[in-house]
Amino acid sequence: MRVIVLGAGVVGVTSAYYLQQAGHEVVVIDRQPGPALETSFANAGEVSPGYASPWAAPGIPQKAVRWLMMKHAPLILRPKPDAAMLRWLAMMLRNCTEARYALNKSRMVGLAEFSRDELKVLREKLGIAYDERAQGTLQLFRTEKQLAGAAKDMAVLDDFGVEYELLDRAGCVGAEPGLAATSGKFVGGLRLPGDETGDCQMFTRQLADWLAANGVDFRYNTNIEALERDAGRVSGVRTNAGLVRGDAYLVALASFSPALLKLFGLGLPVYPVKGYSITAPVADPDRAPVSTLLDETYKIAITRLGSRVRVGGMAEISGFDNSLPARRQATLLHSLTDLFPGGAIVDGETNYWSGLRPMTPDGPPVIGATPVDNLFLNTGHGTLGWTMGCGSGHLIASLIGGTKPAVDPAGLAIDRYR
Repeated sequence: MRVIVLGAGVVGVTSAYYLQQAGHEVVVIDRQPGPALETSFANAGEVSPGYASPWAAPGIPQKAVRWLMMKHAPLILRPKPDAAMLRWLAMMLRNCTEARYALNKSRMVGLAEFSRDELKVLREKLGIAYDERAQGTLQLFRTEKQLAGAAKDMAVLDDFGVEYELLDRAGCVGAEPGLAATSGKFVGGLRLPGDETGDCQMFTRQLADWLAANGVDFRYNTNIEALERDAGRVSGVRTNAGLVRGDAYLVALASFSPALLKLFGLGLPVYPVKGYSITAPVADPDRAPVSTLLDETYKIAITRLGSRVRVGGMAEISGFDNSLPARRQATLLHSLTDLFPGGAIVDGETNYWSGLRPMTPDGPPVIGATPVDNLFLNTGHGTLGWTMGCGSGHLIASLIGGTKPAVDPAGLAIDRYR
């Protein structure tokens, strides 16, 4: 079968890999000059199945009000007359209940765990290196209230069999020695030793290069204009370079996926939630993080990527705005220098970046078939595209090929929004 994959981010490229491995002819189309140059380019670097949770959770509306008032706010809301934004926000609020949270998380954790395991298999098989580390994630609590709240998180981790460690101040320093100089600024932490880190863009680029050398047709610098329709099926993809035809079509265009589906009347509630990151050289390895630390107060991840430190986080709901306000960079720098002073060189170029995370209002991505029998989706991963990329690619390749999936696809397709 000839499968046309729309999008060359980590989700599109991993999908192409598993489709190629299943024996399909694969064409990947992207407007950028190479792979992983948008949302996958400079994310926080975490592969964290244990933190695969919906943003729509009990208590989030109340917390959001407090966050909006903080100087270094983890949430920024810029309301505008945008029907898609208002619909998405309303749907998200409806999912902030105990029952919906439990259901949505159950749909995410299994896929995330499977994806991490598939990532290990893939990198060993192909010999891909991407500044990867397997030294866990430490969620750092600055207050006793945050530490007490970890009991609820641990109960959920117990339910899903995820290994964890509850650490006191000394335990946190033992896991991340660079925190020794700032140990008075936190009270404890929750560590997930099974989590990994790595450079998503580096991984995706190397995987795309391998695929290109093994028969996958990548068409970069190609604008996707519309899907062509004939008798209720997709008959081709209209691009600025002409019409591209296939037997099946996979939309993996992140936040830009919904616009392409309007021709078929498919209301996909994926909305861009902007995140920011900075990347700085390590100054002193003894003062820098060894893996990933999550600063619970500011919802910021600080990750070691080889000789670099990546600091990423915040959630800005402002449509398709990709501007880089100085005050957002200041928040990232504050978290880094407050916890790891002297760990990274921050007085020069820090490669300040923003990306549009494709968020669903309930949390899980949208993976599977659509009412159009040759149109499939693999999108809406939010902050977890890197965590879920390999598992999502494996799953969609099975669904397109009609083989038994290795992970349960229940509740992931677009029909859950009917």
